[in-house]
Amino acid sequence: MAKNKPVIYIVGPTASGKTSFSIQIAKRFNGEIISGDSMQIYKGMHIASAAPDEEEKQGIPHHLFEFLNSNEKFSVCEYVKMANEVISDIHSKNKLPIVVGGTGLYISSLAENLCFGDEGDTLDIRAELEQRIEKNGLTELYEYLKAIDPKSAEKISSNDKKRIIRAIEIYKTCGKTKSQVDEESKEAGSIYDNLFLGLNYINRETLYKRINDRVDLMLQNGLIDEAKNAYETISGTASQAIGHKEFFEYFKGDMEFVEAVERLKMQTRRYAKRQLTWFRKNENINWIYMDNEENPLDLAYYYIENFLN
Repeated sequence: MAKNKPVIYIVGPTASGKTSFSIQIAKRFNGEIISGDSMQIYKGMHIASAAPDEEEKQGIPHHLFEFLNSNEKFSVCEYVKMANEVISDIHSKNKLPIVVGGTGLYISSLAENLCFGDEGDTLDIRAELEQRIEKNGLTELYEYLKAIDPKSAEKISSNDKKRIIRAIEIYKTCGKTKSQVDEESKEAGSIYDNLFLGLNYINRETLYKRINDRVDLMLQNGLIDEAKNAYETISGTASQAIGHKEFFEYFKGDMEFVEAVERLKMQTRRYAKRQLTWFRKNENINWIYMDNEENPLDLAYYYIENFLN
């Protein structure tokens, strides 16, 4: 793969409008779309993951969508390798790769050429670390991180359970510390010229309304049947998809339907907050505020045309 080949990334929180936005950009710039969403890769989650259907795709080729069985393990490293292969193929046709999604770890790992080893999913390691926390407390695990990766520990709060676990997962997965992986990545640099466009809303309530409306539409489109099938058959990472797991208590008879719907809306809003927190760390993102621009697509076209020229 040649250096300095262009790749466009369209990122942002769930329900911000990335799908329709990216399709218009692909039509304008002769592009093909690659999923940057960790749940849209799975079969059987079409509604919950808001994966585009054939009509929505408008004839634009889409890659890495709904190709993986729900019980199959899949790592970030595998995603990066597969996405690189797809990007290379798109470039070979003199077309523009457009990576679209809200999974920050997938997006940053691809853009920064990070790879956390080939051991597959880290669910077993994560479960082991969670049990360790239950038995000995988070402080003990943080002290372990300080011993194996003091540089990362300096940057991570002793109360940040998620990042502590993630740093240890990287060490146990590929035999290198997170700080080593980060340093090697910076030295190697990206193999592409990357342009980031981020979709957001100045008025947070506008985004939250879009989220609530999307949940209502998902329910109309058969989300309950899809979630029931997931409850009965799906295991592993896919079983934890937002849009499915919120109904599991309802299926058990331990929660009212209305409460399950409200829980789904709340969890989706919280997820959007986490996505924004992640992406705000990327200083290279050109933010487009969908509720503040007369024509957000025109601004996106301006960014892309300048980038390509």
